[in-house]
Amino acid sequence: MLIALTRGVSPTLADCELQELDREPIDIARAIEQHRDYERCLEELGARVIGLPAEPQFPDGVFVEDPALVLDEIAIMTRMGAESRRGEGESIARALAEFRSIRSIQAPATIEGGDVMRIGKTLYVGLSRRTNEAGIAQLSNLVAPFGYEVIALPVRGCLHLKSACCYLGDNTILANRAWIDATLLEGFRILEVSPEESRGANILRVGNSLIYPDAFPRTRELLEKSGFRVRTVDASELAKAEGGVTCTSILFDA
Repeated sequence: MLIALTRGVSPTLADCELQELDREPIDIARAIEQHRDYERCLEELGARVIGLPAEPQFPDGVFVEDPALVLDEIAIMTRMGAESRRGEGESIARALAEFRSIRSIQAPATIEGGDVMRIGKTLYVGLSRRTNEAGIAQLSNLVAPFGYEVIALPVRGCLHLKSACCYLGDNTILANRAWIDATLLEGFRILEVSPEESRGANILRVGNSLIYPDAFPRTRELLEKSGFRVRTVDASELAKAEGGVTCTSILFDA
């Protein structure tokens, strides 16, 4: 069974960490409704949603992907680059312990789940302002016994690797080439986001469908013409907090 672990929108979301965006007002009520619609979409695509309650002390808590990486064999609790977010993993670890044995990244390493793009047994990890070389090295050591290879992929101009590229399945990656060195992704079919939609590379595959923000219609058209089935959601309020459709859930098979 496909599990989707989520967490409610914090009433303090407007105090979120920001790196690449200017702060603007966030409509919390609308963000909550958008998040509920996102969860309904996950359910309609076959996932069992396990929703954790919002934690007001963590403005960014809705972005559950960053504190944890769940593989087939283990779950890895990250050590986030944003110090204000480092307490978010406690409740997530308790929820994941029902399904996986837990490992943890230790100081001085930092790594965030949004910087990890898994393709089979390869983990592409963004070297970013949130994920450092020590974090990538520790992750490599943790996953090597299970047959995973870790490849560092420097990120520029965006928050996380999966802000710049996401795996769609079918040997295809959606990417904004300006934010990564795409030569490190040789062998994959690269679909480029529309030039007018630089933030349109974040996308989530669930079963045979892709969940995608409705803010990027030109890139959506490209995806559909390329043979992909796309389900759009309104994620405009969460996007103001530098959130995307991948970071608001952790997907794994129970």
